[in-house]
Amino acid sequence: MRNRVLIVSLLLVLFLLPGALTADDEWKESKSRHFIIYYKAAPYDFIQQVISEAEDYYDDIAYDLGFTRYEFWLWDNRAKIYIYNDAKDYQINTGQPDWSSGCAFVKDKVIKTYPNARSFFNSVLPHEMGHIIFREFVGFNNPAIPIWLEEGVASYQEKARLNQAKRIIKQAIKDEAFIELEQLSGKFNLGMAGQEAVSIFYAESLSIVDYLIREFGKDNFVLFCQALRDKKNLDRALSSAYRFNNSKELSIYWKRYLGID
Repeated sequence: MRNRVLIVSLLLVLFLLPGALTADDEWKESKSRHFIIYYKAAPYDFIQQVISEAEDYYDDIAYDLGFTRYEFWLWDNRAKIYIYNDAKDYQINTGQPDWSSGCAFVKDKVIKTYPNARSFFNSVLPHEMGHIIFREFVGFNNPAIPIWLEEGVASYQEKARLNQAKRIIKQAIKDEAFIELEQLSGKFNLGMAGQEAVSIFYAESLSIVDYLIREFGKDNFVLFCQALRDKKNLDRALSSAYRFNNSKELSIYWKRYLGID
């Protein structure tokens, strides 16, 4: 009799426990025009803020890059944002370090974060969305995209970063630590560089993109990106949209723009 009671009790536990566990573990969905937000126990107000900020950034990034005529991320093609319960939940499930506020899987159009992550709304979200929108336009597996252009476009979406970049470049020139475009294009190893060199790299990458858009307009930048997508060659793409025949000439004009002889 005691054994039967024990078995019945165990069966009840096994029957009830999965429901109790999955109630909080199942992903809930909240959809907007261009995004599907997945969350578990994140506050409702935070989810609504994510939707609002993401949609605003979508419009801003498309406008800033001149991509407004191209409709990305509709219906089943929407980008996905996963909101973990807290920093610990995020770190355990993504393998990210404790300083990480968010991460992206560009080809999958997925961004992951957690409520109130540091700098998520003003830095991480626009930066990672910039990566995804740009790569979707020029091709995810396009070998012609130099790392300075990839990171420059993404950093260009962080509005507060431009003035900071100008200060960093000015100091780098003064300290003779300026990185030439040739190094930015292929020889620069972000993983092996020190913090100061990384800061200069990002500042200069942003500066080049800002120069191209500010001096020659969005239409030319779109032509440049289209040529990169179709020709898969940086120099040919530059000569298709700008006065430069190659990246060496871009370097000359950009340095003049910065006031470097």
